[in-house]
Order: sequence, then C-alpha cells, then structure tokens
Amino acid sequence: MVTALYRRYRPDAFADMIAQSQVTEPLMTALRTDRVNHAYLFSGPRGCGKTTSARILARCLNCAEGPTDTPCGTCPSCVELARDGGGSLDVVEIDAASHGGVDDARDLRERAIFAPARDRYKIFIIDEAHMVTPSGFNALLKIVEEPPEHVKFIFATTEPDKVLGTIRSRTHHYPFRLVPPGPMLEYVGKLCAEEGVAVAPGVLPLVVRAGGGSPRDTLSLLDQLIAGSEGDAVDYERAVALLGYTHGALLDDVVDSLAARDAQAAFAAADRVVQTGQDPRRFVEDLLERLRDLIVVGASSPQAAAAVLRGVPDDELDRMAVQARSFGNAELSRVADLVNTALADMTGASSPRLQLELMLARVLVPAPGAEAPVPVGAGRPEAARPAAEPAR
Repeated sequence: MVTALYRRYRPDAFADMIAQSQVTEPLMTALRTDRVNHAYLFSGPRGCGKTTSARILARCLNCAEGPTDTPCGTCPSCVELARDGGGSLDVVEIDAASHGGVDDARDLRERAIFAPARDRYKIFIIDEAHMVTPSGFNALLKIVEEPPEHVKFIFATTEPDKVLGTIRSRTHHYPFRLVPPGPMLEYVGKLCAEEGVAVAPGVLPLVVRAGGGSPRDTLSLLDQLIAGSEGDAVDYERAVALLGYTHGALLDDVVDSLAARDAQAAFAAADRVVQTGQDPRRFVEDLLERLRDLIVVGASSPQAAAAVLRGVPDDELDRMAVQARSFGNAELSRVADLVNTALADMTGASSPRLQLELMLARVLVPAPGAEAPVPVGAGRPEAARPAAEPAR
C-alpha cells in the first residue's frame, strides 16, 4: 500500500514549512532565545499545517540537543516524532472532537502531574480544540494557567473564537494562513519532479486552484490524479474531468463566440456544457475566471501578465492576448459584470441551464452606443448612409 503524498512529504522542521513565516520565524526565535511559553494556540483553515507545526514544536522542545529551532533528527525523541515515527510517550495527541468532555479534561489534568518518562517535557497537543465543551475548558483552566514546569500545551483549531476566552488569553496565539498560489505551484512542481511524474501543461494550476490554498487538500488531489493516470504522466483531459473544471478548449470557443457576438456558436457551446453532464454553475464560474485572466492580460504587459497568471503556458497567454484585444477593456469589464451577476443568480436556481442561456443572451446584446458587428458581405444600413445633398 502506498502512503499518501501529504504524509510522505509532511515537514519535519520549521524550515520545511511553506508560506507560514508569520508563525515559524517567531517560534524559531523563541526557541533560540529560550523564551518558550507554556501554552500555544494554533488557528487557521484546515490542512494548512497547524498539527504538523505542533509536532515540530514538540520535536524541537524534546530534542536531545534542545530546546532548539533545528531538531537533530537522530536522537530517540526526534526519530519517534518524525513523519514516519511511531510517536513519543511524552507527547500526547488528543482529538477533542471525541475526547472533549469534562471527564477527559480531568483525566488529562491528572496525567499532567506526572513527570515525563524520558524527555525534557510532557507535551499535550489538543487537536480540534474548539470541540472541547465549556465544562472541559473550565476543568483545564487552572492547569493551563499554572502548569508544572515539565508541561506544555499546544491547542490547534480551525475556529479560535469558540475556544474559551479565559483559555485563549493564557496562550500565545499564532494564526496560520492559506498558502498563496505562487509558492504552492512551485512546491507541487518540485514534488512532481521528485516523484518522477510528468504533468501536462495547465494541470498544476488546476490542482492548486482546486486545493484552495490548503497544502493537504492540494496534495490529496495531486495524489488522486497520479494514482488514476497511466504510467508516470498526468494528462490535461483526465485532470479536467476528475477535478470537474471546464476544458480550456470549450472556454476558448465561448469567449470567441461572445467576442464575435455569434449567438449560434455561443448557444451551441452552452448545449455542449449540458450534454456532457457538466455543472452549469461551475462552467459560469470558470468563464468568470477566464474573463478575469483576459482583463489582466489586456491591462498589462506580457511579462506582468505572466507573473500574475503563474503556470499558464506561453501559447495560452498569446491566445488570451488576442481574445482580450477582440473585446476591448470596456467590453471585457461589462461582460465580466454580467457573468458575475449571473453566477450569483444561479445559486439555488431550479433551472441552471435557463440561467446560463439568459446570461449568454444578455452578454450578446451590445452595450448602448456600441456598434454591432456587420456580417461579411452585408451593406451599410440605411441609417448609416450619408444624407443626400439638397438640390440647389
């Protein structure tokens, strides 16, 4: 059985964490200067490294050469708390979702009195801390406020506001953030190279987008794509189908038809969305994302656009530049506003296809004062012909 990617690549030191310098740098400084607090609260979205950082902090505190900001990796405590270790007797992880009652808190309080079995500190990592009941928090309050010298508490939660205020005020609070697309894209690209996996252009940006800034979610999706791909290559079509996004070719067809105000092609593309079983709302969301990209490309230089739209191949950037010019900045902004309004209207709609087609109809109507494209071979309309000069 293959171990999941997010477990194989779980960081073992603060230096390996990505895009969490607001947490790792102060903690490393506190470890170097021996100013470690007795209780910490790590909060942030799921899968961004809270529990992993708690384990790393425990590793740094109980390292034979510590407390240190760089664990040695060879002492018994470091080996036991590594990503493939079995866990340490002096580092107790508690899942508050299933052990958050007052009886569990009293049991923890009684266990904290005893000295560590081998290491420097007895460390309690309380995951999902917001699930601890008010009675449980009250039972912990005294020992969290005045713990024995050998005890450290680390609370990890996605909802810090639900942690009892009297507990929260006795901890050092470190908020974790979602990882921006740039560092995440660089990280998964490096990971694929280490795994020996060839990834088609355009796949990794989709994975990063689907992961939503969570390293664990992103690696889980990438792991799923790798597991479901033939050989050691992940192709674009399979990634689009698995992640549920709209194929780039279909988005190009829709954008081109809207730019040319070709109603037949636009409604044919909408029918393709429905006939292939795609979610119309996801299609509209992807279309809005593409329009945003076109606005960026149309309003900036090629170098600036490439810096913002990380991971987009050069040939696709060139194609988007042509599409942006065919619209113009004002028309792009108008179309994006209409699509954004339609996306909001589709929430809870009983007929998403109807909302999609109405959106296309609104976009195809030219803005006031704009000239409609004249079909090839058609003459000028009567109203546009110059008036005949009056007879003298």
